[in-house]
This record gives sequence, structure tokens and C-alpha cells, in this order.
Amino acid sequence: MDALKLGNELTTRRYLFNKVQVSKALNVPDYIAMRIIMGTEESGDIYDGRTYLTDISDKMQITIRQASKMISGLKDRGLVKWVHDGNGSEGTYVTITESGRQLFLQQEKMIKEFYEKVIEKFGEDNLVQLLNLMKQLETYMESEMEEMGLVDDETVE
Repeated sequence: MDALKLGNELTTRRYLFNKVQVSKALNVPDYIAMRIIMGTEESGDIYDGRTYLTDISDKMQITIRQASKMISGLKDRGLVKWVHDGNGSEGTYVTITESGRQLFLQQEKMIKEFYEKVIEKFGEDNLVQLLNLMKQLETYMESEMEEMGLVDDETVE
């Protein structure tokens, strides 16, 4: 077994897989951020439908600065509202605008149609097995990165 060859192939496959775009309207990170915001609004949890920047940062495993940059771009496109609690010292939160909601729902529909076709061809059992294997692999990879000191909380991207 050649670990470098296998590692390079895995890295390439992950890169190519992450480049899959079902729509040009929202890139993958923007879609995930908006899905987090929509989920918070729909759950009606203790935050009254507010999604705090720290929630996005934590769930996407990115820095606050990266989350801020992403949300700023969504705000500039009129897809979200970005509001400060009080004077801002208590945090900032995001809500989705009506145009953002419509764009998200369109994107979600396209993704559903795309993956229905992919699952039909690839097989649901194969996909579930693949996802379980990917989760196991990610756990091992994260553990090795931590043991080797390659990652800390501030640099996770």
C-alpha cells in the first residue's frame, strides 16, 4: 500500500466532490449557511428564529471571521439581514429575507431533484454505506490531525 498515492487520490476526490455545484445561484458554503439559518427560523427555538454568527461558525467549523465574510456577502446580495443585539456586545444574529427564502427554496428543489437522480443510479444503500464510511474516515483523519498537532480551534476551515 502506498499511503502517499492513496492520500493524494483521496484529497483529489474530496476536492472534486466539493466542487459539485447544482446551481450557480448559491455556492455550497452559502447554501449550508442559509440552511442553518432556515433551520433555526423553522425550529422556533429559544433564540426566536435568530441565528447567531457563532452558531454558523460552530456548525460549519469555520472561524468567526470567515463566517462574518460569508454573511456579509449574503447580506450584500439581499439574502439575509444582519442585526446586532443591543449595542453589538451581546452578539450579532442573522435572519433570512424573503428573497433569500425564495432563492434557498429554489436551490433546495434543484438539489433534491439532482440527488434523487444520483441516488436512483448509485443506489440508496450504496450512498448510506458511503456516507457512513466517510464519517468514520473523517473521525480517523481528525484524530490523526489532532495527534500530529496540525489543527487547533482557530485554524479549522
